[in-house]
Amino acid sequence: MTIRDIDEVLKRRLRLQAARHGRSMEEEARNILRSALSVSDQPTRNLADAIRARIAPLGGVELEIAPRETMRDPVDFAG
Repeated sequence: MTIRDIDEVLKRRLRLQAARHGRSMEEEARNILRSALSVSDQPTRNLADAIRARIAPLGGVELEIAPRETMRDPVDFAG
């Protein structure tokens, strides 16, 4: 596989990251692809589930739910 027209800044970042990990640029690119493609493509059912899944590992907070009040009478603008 050959990848052409890689931006020089991107290539430099890949080279630096590979050096930090003690790998060649080619091995670093393989590792990045492997990591990126190992993530499941299953979509989340809804936004609330996506947020919950993202935040759940951080822990939670129990909030006290305020008691409901009785409905007020509507304002009479006629008189």
